[in-house]
Amino acid sequence: MPTPTDRPDDLDDPFAVAEAAQVSARETVPVGRPTEPVERDRPTEPVERDRPTEPVERDRPTEAVDHQTVVVGDKGLGERPTVKVPGQRRPPARPARRAPLPIAVAFATLWATVLCYIPVAAVIGLARTLEGEGGLGGAAHAGLAGWLLGHGVPIGTSIGPLGLPPLLLTFLVIWRLNRAGLHVTRAIGARRSGRVGDTLLVGGGIALMYSLLGSVAALAVDGKGTEVVPARAAINFFVLGLIGALAGALRGTDALSALARRTPGPLRAGLRTGVMAALFVLAAGAAVTGLSVAFGGGQAADTISAYRTGVAGQAGITLLSLAYGGNAAVWAAAYLLGPGFALGTGSAIRLTEVTAGPLPTLPLLAGLPDGPMGAAGAVLLTVPVLAGMAAGWLLVLRFNREGDRADPPWSLVAGGGLLAGPAAGLMLGVLCRASGGPLGDGRLATIGPDPWQVGLIATAVIGVSAAIGAAAARTFGPRPQAPRPQAPGPQAPRPQAPRPKT
Repeated sequence: MPTPTDRPDDLDDPFAVAEAAQVSARETVPVGRPTEPVERDRPTEPVERDRPTEPVERDRPTEAVDHQTVVVGDKGLGERPTVKVPGQRRPPARPARRAPLPIAVAFATLWATVLCYIPVAAVIGLARTLEGEGGLGGAAHAGLAGWLLGHGVPIGTSIGPLGLPPLLLTFLVIWRLNRAGLHVTRAIGARRSGRVGDTLLVGGGIALMYSLLGSVAALAVDGKGTEVVPARAAINFFVLGLIGALAGALRGTDALSALARRTPGPLRAGLRTGVMAALFVLAAGAAVTGLSVAFGGGQAADTISAYRTGVAGQAGITLLSLAYGGNAAVWAAAYLLGPGFALGTGSAIRLTEVTAGPLPTLPLLAGLPDGPMGAAGAVLLTVPVLAGMAAGWLLVLRFNREGDRADPPWSLVAGGGLLAGPAAGLMLGVLCRASGGPLGDGRLATIGPDPWQVGLIATAVIGVSAAIGAAAARTFGPRPQAPRPQAPGPQAPRPQAPRPKT
């Protein structure tokens, strides 16, 4: 078996080492070469020992050959010039296919419409079994009317206008339009372009298409027994379509980040903190609503069983009550802030007063308070204050995490906390306005909280409490940690200088 070439101790050539290792790893293969027999009796010829030989000149000068040995180490390898090897030929990149804007807008808007309409038609079709009515045609017509109602379009009936929109359906519509704006942005190739013009183009296109669909739906519902104004439907559908599509397009084009960078720091912090505080108050209202209905679960069960419509009808009335769960959460938020809400003309349901006449038999109304809360009402009034303080505290924590200074400046902290009040008041006021509406011309013509009272009180309460929470976090909160120095990475071994050859 052959042995690898001996490597000199003073040679630091990686190519020689690799060659020696390759030779040593080779396997020996026996060669089956045939051998020829040797004749043993072949006569030998004598050799003349005294044959004269030619003298050799020992003193002849030899030519010296200068062989220069080059030892290549790690440093030498690094200093060798690199040769650019041409890569493989690739086929030319095909241009990305972009859908035309009208086609993308039409497809995305129609898909969002279908996904929002089918659940409404199914729920109302189940609820129609309360009256012993059925049929796909009637369910489709009634579902279309309920779909219009979810957009805030009032529907005229024999008992008066119905204008109390189910907010859960409204949120579903806005979410699907948000997804439609995002899909259209990707389809036309404007993803992460950062251009506000693309955002407005997508939002406006979806809003116009959705407004057209709303007008067609209003014309289909308008008829015997129901009255809908197509112009009102077109306006409401355009507003909701613009809100939802702009939200999705801002995310898709990443124009929201560009607008945020151009917004002053206190205003940006105030808007973010106000929205967060409003969401905290709404979450508290939803929790209070759920607990109230849970405590009145026996009354809610008796209300459902009183309809005598079987499983389908009871499921329909339960889902219909859940559709108005968003309204109940907004009303509970107004209840915690102090102004409360109304369930009919001349009624008032607040922490210090409960005045209400006969109400519809709905399971959702089983959680209404029986009277003033008394001392417990003072505890509930602290919930919006704690929500504002929590939002202000989180504001400073975000500054400490994102900023490069030890502490954020007081101007930014105080400004962000105070501006959170108007932002939260505006958001809660708009939600209160959207959550109310009439149920006929009778005593239930006024339902919901007063948006102006709720907005003004929320502005004052959340603005002050958010500023206090931000100041407390700035003074007593955790200090931002200095960035740790990065650990040095693995260093390359230093090349050793070649030893002189002896």
